[in-house]
Amino acid sequence: MDKKLPLLYIFSAVLVSVVAEPVEDKQALLDFLDSINHSPHVNWDANTSVCQSWRGVTCNSDKSRVIALRLPGAGLSGPIPPNTLSRLSALEIVSLRSNGISGPFPDGFSELKNLTSLYLQSNKFSGPLPLDFSVWNNLSVVNLSSNYFNGSIPFSISNLTHLASLVLANNSLTGEIPDLNIPSLHELNLANNNLSGVVPTSLLRFPSSAFAGNNLTSATALPPAFPVQPPAVPPAEKSKGLSEPALLGIIIGASVLGFVVIAGFLIVCCYQNTDVNVQPMKSQKKQANLKTQSSGSQDKNNKIVFFEGCDLAFDLEDLLRASAEILGKGTFGMTYKAALEDATTLVIKRLKDVTVGKRDFEQQMELVGRVKHDNVEAVRAYYYSKEEKLIVYDYYQRGSVSAMLHGKGGEGRSTLDWDSRLRIAIGAARGIAHIHAQHGGKLVHGNIKASNIFLNVQGYGCISDIGLATLMSPVPVPAMRTTGYRAPEITDTRKATQASDVYSFGVLLLELLTGKSPINSTEGEQVVHLVRWVNSVVREEWTAEVFDVELLRYANIEEEMVGMLQIGMACAVRIPDQRPKMPDVVKMVEEIRRVNTPNLPSTESRSEVSTPTPRAVDIPSTSVQQ
Repeated sequence: MDKKLPLLYIFSAVLVSVVAEPVEDKQALLDFLDSINHSPHVNWDANTSVCQSWRGVTCNSDKSRVIALRLPGAGLSGPIPPNTLSRLSALEIVSLRSNGISGPFPDGFSELKNLTSLYLQSNKFSGPLPLDFSVWNNLSVVNLSSNYFNGSIPFSISNLTHLASLVLANNSLTGEIPDLNIPSLHELNLANNNLSGVVPTSLLRFPSSAFAGNNLTSATALPPAFPVQPPAVPPAEKSKGLSEPALLGIIIGASVLGFVVIAGFLIVCCYQNTDVNVQPMKSQKKQANLKTQSSGSQDKNNKIVFFEGCDLAFDLEDLLRASAEILGKGTFGMTYKAALEDATTLVIKRLKDVTVGKRDFEQQMELVGRVKHDNVEAVRAYYYSKEEKLIVYDYYQRGSVSAMLHGKGGEGRSTLDWDSRLRIAIGAARGIAHIHAQHGGKLVHGNIKASNIFLNVQGYGCISDIGLATLMSPVPVPAMRTTGYRAPEITDTRKATQASDVYSFGVLLLELLTGKSPINSTEGEQVVHLVRWVNSVVREEWTAEVFDVELLRYANIEEEMVGMLQIGMACAVRIPDQRPKMPDVVKMVEEIRRVNTPNLPSTESRSEVSTPTPRAVDIPSTSVQQ
């Protein structure tokens, strides 16, 4: 009897375990995984316990149901298979953020009546939002940002009486914002959509950044940063004196005249490409010649100032004939591509919110104009007047590193292999170190980010927008795209330091390694920066989960990536004095791999050779002090 008792206990324990296993939920998850592309790190297996060992799965206390599914950055792609997750009727938390899931919002999610938190941000969902949010009356957090959702924001969201956070930024939503009079709502972000109309009074308590990047007006005054647009044209019945065709003609005429006048100010400079690394090209989007009725509007007391290396100037008539194309809006202003008649292509940055006077502006431009380095984009010319402040750069056909990593204007991201990312990191590090060595070691960049880094003809990172931060009004903290790179000690962008530049470069390295934007990352389902997310993943000893899935298909680079990760984390520590200096960072980055030729071998050819130890990079060196 004594010998049978232990066996009985063992049998009973196994029986209880089997009974407690949520068999139907487990099968639903297996069906989901079998029908969607995923990372090999998702360790779900029919022979293991779904509640005890499956990654990202949480069960209730008696292990009878699955209540949470968290698979952020798990390499999921394609649409969510029907009749899979919808069978998990006890689910309270769903986090599938930072994957490549596509297709419409899953219809089956309407069966998940117990949802409290829904995180689907940074995927490729498209189509309209669910019409009836009332089916999830317990929802407290909804984050559907950075997808391709379109259509209007459903009014049914206002029925979610427990809603605390609603983030729908970076989609293609249209129409008016419904009156979301929800007392529990304390976080709202609708930025960068195509919303129009008036911001409801009930939402005016939220910061202006929550509505930026839309075509919105407000019935009452909003915080100063709110991008108030001109009021819409009143309905036709209120304009009895003019017919509809007449109104249309006035609107079109005013728009054309406004465009011509603005463009005339913008295209004020040119540069004949002599010793630069960028090949001139014709504008891909030809537009009408930019002419005004008179060229006498140019302020004759303010002239275009060309720096050394630009030995040919064009007159105003030549500039007005150039075609112009908007490239984007950055932290310090709008950027345009200008194609001159001789096929020279330039970039013109139109600065906004310049707070310094003409003398200080000119002194800073002269200082910046003297910076010459293969990994620093040269400033070719500038123009200063009371109304306009313009800076002229070379044009880089491939676009910025940000566009390559994340896509731009709806276009997909480029494929950047590990060698390309190494070159970007090495070049950017050299450029920043050279900047820090100028002006007696006092020059600071102040706005390091992936959208300010381009590739020179050797494929190395080349950094632009040097030293503009000191000329501008301080960027508000909620300006998220910049905040993600900003060192925690910097509250005024005009007071950036070399140590804060090092922090921003560390964020850039993490961005290259992860393929993720430095913002909208989450940890414990709270919105945080990329730095926090990387630290949390490494702390949990899931280091492999950090790296971009695009890099996982290349062999024999794991140790190099880990080495770069360590450098990025060292640069992005919170305490400024603990960050390395940029010359030391250059050495560390260059030591990631050392080869003996100017051109790094392709990853495909290297993948055939097994190397047991990490290699360092012997890339043709350019002195950071030259």
